[in-house]
Amino acid sequence: MEGLEGNRNNNEASLSIEQARTKCDQDHEYTLPSAHAIGHDSWQQVGLMMVTGFNCGYILSFSNLMLVPLGWTWGIICLVVVGFYTAYANWLLAAFHFINGQRFIRYRDIMGYLYGREMYYITWVLQFSTLLLGNMGFILLGGRALKEINSELSESPLRLQYFIVITGVTYFIFAFFIPTMSKMRFWLGPSTIVTFAYIVTLLVVLVKDGKTKTTERNYEIHGNKAERVFNAFNAVSAIIVCNTAGLLLEIQSTLQKPAVTNMRKALYLQYSAGLLFYYGVSIVGYWAYGATVSEYLPEELSGPKSVKVLINAAVFLQSIVSQHMFVAPIHEALDTKFLKLDESMHWKYNFKRRFYLRALLFMGNTFVTAAIPFMGDFVNLFGSFTLVPLTFVFPSMIFIKVKGKTARLEKNLWHWFNIVIFSLLAIITTISAVRSIVNNVKEYNFFADT
Repeated sequence: MEGLEGNRNNNEASLSIEQARTKCDQDHEYTLPSAHAIGHDSWQQVGLMMVTGFNCGYILSFSNLMLVPLGWTWGIICLVVVGFYTAYANWLLAAFHFINGQRFIRYRDIMGYLYGREMYYITWVLQFSTLLLGNMGFILLGGRALKEINSELSESPLRLQYFIVITGVTYFIFAFFIPTMSKMRFWLGPSTIVTFAYIVTLLVVLVKDGKTKTTERNYEIHGNKAERVFNAFNAVSAIIVCNTAGLLLEIQSTLQKPAVTNMRKALYLQYSAGLLFYYGVSIVGYWAYGATVSEYLPEELSGPKSVKVLINAAVFLQSIVSQHMFVAPIHEALDTKFLKLDESMHWKYNFKRRFYLRALLFMGNTFVTAAIPFMGDFVNLFGSFTLVPLTFVFPSMIFIKVKGKTARLEKNLWHWFNIVIFSLLAIITTISAVRSIVNNVKEYNFFADT
């Protein structure tokens, strides 16, 4: 009997050790090392990066995308509600950067750790779709800025595709020589100066145009009832894009400890100073030109050629730095997969590999952008299909998994409400975005000179 008891105890001990090893292997699987710097940056640096990043050239299309389909009343309501909700969702997600003492530097890692490998890949697809589509939008915006400059200086401007290629090459060069998010710190000062210089100049011209406009501005929402509904959901998608990017944990990974407190400080900066400017440009642009405001705001501006040239040049230069923040997680994934992590980023082998990785990424993105240059559809699609779940659904799922058993009933109900409502919103806004893309494909040709 003693022998049987001893064997049973040994088997239980072996099983316990094996389970512990399995759990350890699982934990390690979702806390992989990174080729990029972790825990290095101050909250001021990250906050400034976010403020300048979200005040990029995208804001020049938001008057048209956000307010024209909604009008004044619903437009302002949606700006306030969505802005508050995205700030809250990011504030909540920042708290889960550490779980059981582990630091999660990637969104897909935390979802895989809590919900398994299938959820890891779902998050990976949603997040990388967001980042790839966002980068294509940046390339398109940079190309539009260069074409506007060319149009002001020449009576026979070149096709948009030439400027898209120039933009793609420029972004590639910057991404190659500034390989990580942390390395951007030396460029944030000049980027901040350029950002606020072009925004202030733009606001001055917009106010001047609004005051001197002789014809009565029309703020009427156009289209039949179905079109208004679909366009309204597209506008909500654009407002989400305006406020968030689905890469909070990747940004948070660069922060010094305490990473949660520091991330929330950076968020306070973004949703105060940053939001003031990108909402301000959107509202003033809509006020100045009404429902006919262009999808690219500088096309509307009056005044001398030099002002338009300077604004578009500033938009292009600022976008070089801004786009890097939004595409850095893709660079991190590729570098971690293909570079030798025990060697320097500038070691000959890693240097060559990084060149090829960056070149392939920007070649693909530039080609797709040149083929399908529909700016608004880029914004609406990744604001609906990908950003809604990443921003609103997944943080509540994380809360329920981590704190659901100990949280009060009303808190659990609140997060289940978020999951259900925003899952439905993701479906509806995706249908609206796909509908817009289908309509534009019918209306325009591939490689259109828009």
